Amino acid sequence: MLGKIARLFLIKTRFEAFAIIYALALGAVERGHVYLTQYPGFGGKLLFLACTGAVFMAGAKILDALRYEHAQRNGSAAPAAAGG
Repeated sequence: MLGKIARLFLIKTRFEAFAIIYALALGAVERGHVYLTQYPGFGGKLLFLACTGAVFMAGAKILDALRYEHAQRNGSAAPAAAGG
């Protein structure tokens, strides 16, 4: 029974990954907007950029992990890192 519930929290497809990244981006922009209101000026803008930058890093990690898991399921070697 717990296995069935646990499967609900697994990201299986790229569509699910992009939906989660979109939700993270909405939350980050909302938090960044609050930072701009609380800290007007350069500090607020830096905090806004930090919020949105975190989404880019998390999204890249989610997509890389999904690609790696897909390669492991298919029995092929892990894809090589880009640029390296």
